[in-house]
Amino acid sequence: MGSSGAKAQRAARRAKIEEQRRAEAARERRNRIITVTLSGVIVAGLVGGLWYFVQDNQKKEDAKAEAAAKPISGEKSWKDLGRDHVTTPVEYKMAPATGGNHDQVWMNCDGDVYAEEIAETNAVHSLEHGAVWVTYNDKAPEKDVSALKERVEKTPYTLMSPYAAQSSPITLSAWGKQLGVKTADDPRVSQFLEKYVQGSQTPEPGAACTGGKPA
Repeated sequence: MGSSGAKAQRAARRAKIEEQRRAEAARERRNRIITVTLSGVIVAGLVGGLWYFVQDNQKKEDAKAEAAAKPISGEKSWKDLGRDHVTTPVEYKMAPATGGNHDQVWMNCDGDVYAEEIAETNAVHSLEHGAVWVTYNDKAPEKDVSALKERVEKTPYTLMSPYAAQSSPITLSAWGKQLGVKTADDPRVSQFLEKYVQGSQTPEPGAACTGGKPA
């Protein structure tokens, strides 16, 4: 009786231990399944979020590229402009000139503002280097001239000077591109500068805007 009772107790303990082991193993399997499932959900969320982020950025970049490719409202364009260096006067197709044969020395265009009219052949060389030339006539209000002067002085690869013969009070010229406006606060002024200062139209991007011809 004592011997058989002891055996029964030992068997019961073994059974209980085995049951506990099975329960522990089952818990571990559940935990692994939960961990794997959560990891999958997290990874899927990260991948989905990353995909959305990439797609959203791509859409924004595409929109920027599309906007950059469109001409600014009212701008004029010319193609196949000569680029030879000459020492004789040049008759340009437009006023002010936006490109063509020009003097071998560029006009300084590192935010330079000139009080008097400048040689057009030198200014055209500056445009070849990616500068935007801001010009104005006597129809431009003094406050607009002052506002443009302040902006040009802060903007590398720009220059400014009076130009009596132009038709618009204010004109912005880049290589092969030109825009006439009536006021300095026209939003197209900023658009033109942002698009064409060292823009894709530049024949010699990065070329110097200092060390040329001063006023």
